[in-house]
Amino acid sequence: MLWEDIMRVSLFKLAAATAIAAVMGTGAFAQTVLRFSHTDNPGGSRQAAAEVFAEKVKEYTDGRYDIRIFPAGQLANDPKAIEQLILGGVDFTVSATGSYATHLASLNLTAMPFLVDTYEQGWELYDNSTWLQGEFDKLPAVGFRVLSTWEAGFRSFTTSSPLASPTDAQSMKMRVYPNDMIRWSMEAIGFQTVVMPITDVYLAIQQGTVNGQENPVDTIKSLRFYEVAPNVTLTRHVYSPLPLTVSEATWAKFSPEDQEAVRKAANDAAAFSRDLVKNSVDSQIEEMKAAGAKVSVPEIGPFRDAVASVYDKARGVYGAEEVDKILADAAAIRKKMPSK
Repeated sequence: MLWEDIMRVSLFKLAAATAIAAVMGTGAFAQTVLRFSHTDNPGGSRQAAAEVFAEKVKEYTDGRYDIRIFPAGQLANDPKAIEQLILGGVDFTVSATGSYATHLASLNLTAMPFLVDTYEQGWELYDNSTWLQGEFDKLPAVGFRVLSTWEAGFRSFTTSSPLASPTDAQSMKMRVYPNDMIRWSMEAIGFQTVVMPITDVYLAIQQGTVNGQENPVDTIKSLRFYEVAPNVTLTRHVYSPLPLTVSEATWAKFSPEDQEAVRKAANDAAAFSRDLVKNSVDSQIEEMKAAGAKVSVPEIGPFRDAVASVYDKARGVYGAEEVDKILADAAAIRKKMPSK
């Protein structure tokens, strides 16, 4: 057989094998790579839940999708990742609800202070609030959609000097992310606010550009903020979970069966995330104490009183009807599921 004939037969066999693999969904040529960006460190709960999500997507789609995870802001900080989600530059991201408010302002209302008191109340709010589900339904028109809600917990403070009451806040600069509701609450407590990406915060505290930051315990521990701001004050002033979102451009490429598989994987990862974060908080606090952090629970009344004006400010900006809808949903949930 001539060399040209041998090559022709070999190429034919290769093409046939590739075609068969594609039809069977087992070949490398049939696999689609998707990009998942987030800002948590590799050892954090977001990364752990993202790994569960990626594994479950692969399992439920017979290996047709390979989700590559980029932690610690490798691709973008939170606002930029959401912009890339809309543009199709990344396929998935997970971030605090307020981070998405740049693209749907009403989501700022989820960051109103002291809406819920327990994890279970927060889960009920995010899974079953009529108002919030209605807002989430508006997001596909923006360019992304919510698949499930992962957990981060309740926001508290880490500061370079003790924070026993709002009086102490008056001498401090507090880092905030780009969210009006968080900024209003911090200013009502007495802080001077400085907006910056979370990826810049550790160094900013270390250099004295700001005196502290506020985030859930899981984030404080993962990003090691207690190392440079060792006073951890557990105010739990805002419930701050993490909607997992998918680019609408990516979603539209999935078959209905694959959409169902991805959503199922997202719900599995949400259950994992909620269980992990809720059951890790106490041990994380103890680990931070062992590393030198000074953890305290202040009298909450003065902080609640300080932020009372935020609700009226929100009514003036977002409309009394919208504010009162989410407040009513939260009140009904607190009544149905009282704190133990």
